[in-house]
Amino acid sequence: MEKPSVIINQLPFPNQMASDEEKSSEKYGLSVAKAIEGEWFKRKGNSCRFYDQWGEYHRLRLYARGEQPMQKYKDELAINGDMSMLNLDWTPIPIIPKFVDIVVNGMNDRLYKVKAEAQDVMSAEKKNQFQESIEKDMVSKDFLEMTKQEFGINAFNMDPNELPADDQELSLYMQINYKPGIEIAEEVAIDTILKMNKFDEVKKNFDYDVTTIGIGCMKHNFMVNDGVNVEYVDPANWIHSYTEKEDFSDCYYFGEVKQVHYTELLKINPDLTDEQLTEIKNSSSAYNNYFPIIRNYQDDAFLNEVVTLMYFNYKTSKRFVWKKKILDNGGERVIRKGDTFNPPTGDGIPFEIIEAPREVWYDGILVGGSNILLKWEMARNMVRPKSASQSAMPNYVAHAPRLYKGNIESLVRRMIPFADQIQLTHLKLQQVMSRVVPDGVFIDADGINEVDLGTGAAYNPEDALKLYFQTGSVIGRSYTQEGDFNNARVPIQELNSNSGQSKMSALIANYNHYLNMIRDVTGINSARDGSSPNPDALVGVQKLAALSSNTATRHILNAGLYATRRLAECISLRVGDILEYADFREEFAMQIGKYNVAILDEIKDLYLYDFGIFIEVAPDEEEKQMLEANINVALQQKTIDLEDAIDIRGMNNIKLANEMLKVKRRRRMEEMQKQAQQQQQMKLQSDLQTQQSAAQQKAQLIQLDAQAKTQVKEAEAQFEIQKMNAEVEAKKYLMDLEFQYNMQLKGIEAESLMGREDKREKAKSERISQQNTEQSKLINQRKNNLPPQNFESTEDTLDGFGLESFGPK
Repeated sequence: MEKPSVIINQLPFPNQMASDEEKSSEKYGLSVAKAIEGEWFKRKGNSCRFYDQWGEYHRLRLYARGEQPMQKYKDELAINGDMSMLNLDWTPIPIIPKFVDIVVNGMNDRLYKVKAEAQDVMSAEKKNQFQESIEKDMVSKDFLEMTKQEFGINAFNMDPNELPADDQELSLYMQINYKPGIEIAEEVAIDTILKMNKFDEVKKNFDYDVTTIGIGCMKHNFMVNDGVNVEYVDPANWIHSYTEKEDFSDCYYFGEVKQVHYTELLKINPDLTDEQLTEIKNSSSAYNNYFPIIRNYQDDAFLNEVVTLMYFNYKTSKRFVWKKKILDNGGERVIRKGDTFNPPTGDGIPFEIIEAPREVWYDGILVGGSNILLKWEMARNMVRPKSASQSAMPNYVAHAPRLYKGNIESLVRRMIPFADQIQLTHLKLQQVMSRVVPDGVFIDADGINEVDLGTGAAYNPEDALKLYFQTGSVIGRSYTQEGDFNNARVPIQELNSNSGQSKMSALIANYNHYLNMIRDVTGINSARDGSSPNPDALVGVQKLAALSSNTATRHILNAGLYATRRLAECISLRVGDILEYADFREEFAMQIGKYNVAILDEIKDLYLYDFGIFIEVAPDEEEKQMLEANINVALQQKTIDLEDAIDIRGMNNIKLANEMLKVKRRRRMEEMQKQAQQQQQMKLQSDLQTQQSAAQQKAQLIQLDAQAKTQVKEAEAQFEIQKMNAEVEAKKYLMDLEFQYNMQLKGIEAESLMGREDKREKAKSERISQQNTEQSKLINQRKNNLPPQNFESTEDTLDGFGLESFGPK
């Protein structure tokens, strides 16, 4: 059987406006496959676009591993191809791997979390209801608090202490605290699928490729018996249409070249016959001969047992047609029809056509270098966003952060020229070191000829060297035996050789120069790799230098995060489709929810919702430093508490953390202002109370004084009353006593008067009696003519009142 010949030509793509029936035909698929093959595998000389790219990526990866070929350096040092005089160590210096590991491992340290936010109408309504309930509490807070105090009824929908104060706080509260169960279920589903597919390893390979060759690629698909799969794709084997976008979103075909063992062909297409398998094997052998570049990297034994297949996805459009029939009862019925459905139209016809073009992807497999198409069919389980169902997302997720006009730039490519110079400098340094001779001595044989050591033996150069190296002493003669002056009186002199020192210093300086050039073109400075930290530099300065280096490689981190987000979006849509259409959705839901049984019911309803996928990245050192500085300032100003600082530090979203810090500070400042106002009011109240107390005390003092004076007055009045009473009593007593005395006096007077009257009467009577006596006597004298009578009284009293008391004492 004649071996087939391989002829690959650049062919145009088939007509995109062809009918759906023509697009689904194998002829159309073969035209697409041959057009892709011609674009990537048409040989120009001994090379083609695919294997040129493959070889370039292989070269970059060897440099990234420190295993680059040494032939270019040998050609540089050889003279006309002759290296017989070179005895050098040709082991490559692994300079580039150090910088690659710093970047890749640094990205692996950045933690992130896939966040899902429900965006469908039902979720939005629930969110609005929850937000409205909070807004009601915000508006009626005073009334509800009064109700709680007066009647003991708590009518709040949430804790009133956590109630937002304004719309800004409400927005922040919704972002931080509002998390419905369906969103948690979506995040658990995505996280579980990623863990089941060992996504950490896939992501690590992706980041390594972006750093090394400038592009990373992943693939997601759905297997009936295996669920959703996530795979790493080697960009060296990946093909795509021309693009100018970093995420390859404008590509209309993707492909992947794989070398598959012949036994795997029947798994792809069980209908293959033995003749077809033989034809495929012959075509594969001719294909390997057509591209001799393959044999430079793989052995013949392996190539003879495998066949090169080109897996490809092609994007086109499909016309979806529905027949809308008007029923007799006025209802409508929609029936799916083929794109060739073309019923008559006009008045009186009870149906109409509804059509909508949608993007679709076709899957195909072509045997390399042949016209054998193993597969061509519309892709199953295509990923369609619910918000844009007319478009379909490809199975490949790729990103090249430094792509321009189809050309890809990488970090390793920037370092290669300087790494080559470092390698050459190292080899030159070996050359200089191999030619540097040690310091020696000069021996003048004439100077030791006539020296006698007293042993009888001759003093030869060997004895002189032994004596010199063991004792450092030298024996010589200033004069010969004939008495002539000996010019070689110091027979041994040390020779210093410094011919290689300056060259080695220059080469070492050259080595450091190119090492610094690598740091300059990559942005990975010495502070980040820790190779030569400045002992005098402050820790903060070193951190800032390392952070500036992180900024220089931020595009590589962003590429990985962007690809992860797109992959998570595709997984989210695939999970929804499986739960809605697959026969094993119950088992799939159990498989996802086995890590969290509590959300199993929500997982079963995921297909009813539409989610927006976001990546929440843990903050880097620079962001943490800035946030920590803000927290420390707030703590020093006492505008937040330690508990607030702990909550803010625990947040991964720096933007939300800063917003929370502002809210906490504003609340704290308002509380401080309220406390200041309360303290001022309390002070005013205290001052007022003090004044009132002073006034009251003064009034009390005045009152007490008045009372005291009143009491004094009352006491005085009472005393006066008592005095008057006493006086009255005394007067009464005195009057009574006086009365008694007066009565007594009156009695005495009366008695005296009576006595006096009595005495008077008695004296009167006595006087009358005496008078009568005297008259009798006078009568008797006259009668009797008697001598005169002496009538002087013998008493000094007048009417009983004597004057003896008036006499001198």
